[in-house]
Amino acid sequence: MLSLFYQTEQPEAGVDEAGRGCYAGPVFAAAVILPEGFYHPLLNDSKQVTARHRETLREVIEAEAISWAVASVDNEEIDRINILQASFKAMHLAISRLTPPPGLLLIDGNRFAPYAQTPHHCIIKGDGKFASIAAASILAKTHRDAYLLELHEEFPQYGWDNNKGYGTAEHRKAIETYGLCKYHRKSYKI
Repeated sequence: MLSLFYQTEQPEAGVDEAGRGCYAGPVFAAAVILPEGFYHPLLNDSKQVTARHRETLREVIEAEAISWAVASVDNEEIDRINILQASFKAMHLAISRLTPPPGLLLIDGNRFAPYAQTPHHCIIKGDGKFASIAAASILAKTHRDAYLLELHEEFPQYGWDNNKGYGTAEHRKAIETYGLCKYHRKSYKI
């Protein structure tokens, strides 16, 4: 059972990213403020939820959240500033779009670059512990997957409709055959 809140004195946002370990495409991040009493039986870490259920959850979260936002940083900027900094930047962009601004951030993982003066807690495997982080993981993943399907239309040979830019055997073989395209991260060690 996911905890709804870390505390209840001020609005808190769960924050997570998707696509950090990919060979291609942007890194996406989402930030979500959930209302008191929010519950959905399917809500969990996005990696533990089927694609169909993720889409159902996306609709529920976007309809019922007090505030939510998704942001991305493209592969060229990832190559310029590195994937960790790009993940933080995408998180900051998502947080900056929340209204009302949160008083506390719950970050999935063990590292984060502080955002303005907003206190934060890094929570390892937080997407399996707090509903707001799980909700953010669902939004980041579904928005990124939808974007990779668009990129797949332009470069179908890489199989991004299946691998979503991750380094699967199919994707690695396509890179050997066709080389890299403009959406690949050149800084990623393949």
